Amino acid sequence: MSIAFTTRTLEITTGTTETVADLTTDCATFLQEAADGRDGLLNIFVPHATAGVALLETGAGSDEDLLAALHDLLPADNRWRHRHGTPGHGRDHVLPALVPPHATLPVVSGRLALGTWQSICLVDTNVDNPERTVRLSFLG
Repeated sequence: MSIAFTTRTLEITTGTTETVADLTTDCATFLQEAADGRDGLLNIFVPHATAGVALLETGAGSDEDLLAALHDLLPADNRWRHRHGTPGHGRDHVLPALVPPHATLPVVSGRLALGTWQSICLVDTNVDNPERTVRLSFLG
């Protein structure tokens, strides 16, 4: 069995508001070329200190619920020791401890093996950095 490793980066504009951006279609498009019908693993990695990757249902309010829950857990106020940028920015640096900057998912016959309502999302609460890089890597 031959093992192949393919990687690509996406440039995502998240803007100046807290964002949950659905990456599922981008991941599926990448796998059409990279996996070529093979089984393997897709790794999604966000090389930023203030963003993460989550699996959740989108479009039914769960994305807004996630942002609301993060706001409750990590308020944008002046309690944070890490202080620069927008007030409360220190909380953005705590986010990756709760929403990790990576996920590894199974790929079966070249397709993501996600549950019915699962989507792959970039979670970005840092309103000071509107441009994000996402690295997709397929091993199979």
